[in-house]
Amino acid sequence: MALPSPPPAPGGFAFLDAESIRRVVPLSALIPHLRSSLPSLAAAVHSPPRSAFPLPSSPSASLLLMPSWSSSPSLPYLGVKIVTSFPSNSTLHRLPGVHASYSLFHAATGVPISSLDGSQLTLLRTAAVSAVAASFLARNDSRILVMVGAGALAPYLIAAHRIVRPSIERVIVWNRNPDKARILAEKLQEEESEAGKGVTFAYSEILDEVIPLGDVVSCATSSEIPIVQGEKLKPGAHLDLVGSFTPTMRECDDGALARGRVFVDFEVAMEEAGELVGAFERGVISPADVGGTLIELVSGTTAGRMCDDEVTVFKSVGTAVVDLLAAQLAYENSLKVASKDNQPCISKNNPALKILLHVQKLVADKEKYFQLALAVL
Repeated sequence: MALPSPPPAPGGFAFLDAESIRRVVPLSALIPHLRSSLPSLAAAVHSPPRSAFPLPSSPSASLLLMPSWSSSPSLPYLGVKIVTSFPSNSTLHRLPGVHASYSLFHAATGVPISSLDGSQLTLLRTAAVSAVAASFLARNDSRILVMVGAGALAPYLIAAHRIVRPSIERVIVWNRNPDKARILAEKLQEEESEAGKGVTFAYSEILDEVIPLGDVVSCATSSEIPIVQGEKLKPGAHLDLVGSFTPTMRECDDGALARGRVFVDFEVAMEEAGELVGAFERGVISPADVGGTLIELVSGTTAGRMCDDEVTVFKSVGTAVVDLLAAQLAYENSLKVASKDNQPCISKNNPALKILLHVQKLVADKEKYFQLALAVL
């Protein structure tokens, strides 16, 4: 008896560079997608611990593999994110220290169906996760956002928090390098003015002066020493910790964790985040004191903010679960766009598409000249 044919992949192969991903996965779409899909699909996604391999090119360079696959028919994909970390890039080569690529496969057949810019995908999904958490933990009337860090992730975090807290009317950026904070604040202010919106952007050189102002304080740094002091947080503040992902990294002190109700994106954060690992070891808080995970917040099995004066803390380290869900949305939206526009699922600026369009033009010209020759004869 012949075996049944495997189900086909849901669409053609899509190469999605950074521009394409920004186009098909805006934060305004990704945030509700994660909020709706995490409770129902996260349990069906299997994500082994990330594998890290040191590289001989540099003592601090490493290669990371983050695989995941789904057993749900509603999420018929498996994927792997490949990340390279070269911390010395910024000083030696003026390049970002982290690069990533994401490969998506059809779960039933193993057929590769998409290659995505993993760095862009990570920026979007990380900011979206923070925003989903803030929708449960930040005050509804939050007006001032303090952005600690002015790297690649900062503008995405600012945009994501503004989506779930449209009451924000002022954003203050701080960075160890004041010029980077100034440049980002001026760029965002210019974009805001061009869009005809009214949020004010500023920068500060002294972090301790602006932390007490923040209704939401979002941190995206690679700091290994605490830079946010818990005693400086105002009553009712929400602290969003994004940067640390190893036990040696810390963005806040023990006082911030002791003051607030602490939540994590996934339980692995209690093993990887330096703020939590250190606090557990020092007996400041215990794992039992953690209020819950992002899935528990979204599903309603744990309560978010309890009152206006409560300090809340959200710590994320990122997992392959949200990578897969973000890649799903990017791929499926790219197919919709391609079907609507009758165009390949790749960026207009991509070299492959430029070659394809050039070949199409040559073929069209050849046909035109052939028809002309027939008319003359």
